[in-house]
Amino acid sequence: MNIALMKMWISFASMGFMFISILLIYLSRFKLKKGILRVIVTIFAYLFMILAGLIILFVVFSGPVSE
Repeated sequence: MNIALMKMWISFASMGFMFISILLIYLSRFKLKKGILRVIVTIFAYLFMILAGLIILFVVFSGPVSE
């Protein structure tokens, strides 16, 4: 597998993290009423969002791949 394909799969993983964070934020805001569980789900959601952003920054700023 070449570098470009690896970057593609890494960016797909980042998009998956963003989707998971959207679902977790929705769950914590509208479905959960308990205090501590809501806080834990929200923390995980924002961690997924930050991780996705860092991965996308890496993919974008690592530049084009020439082979």
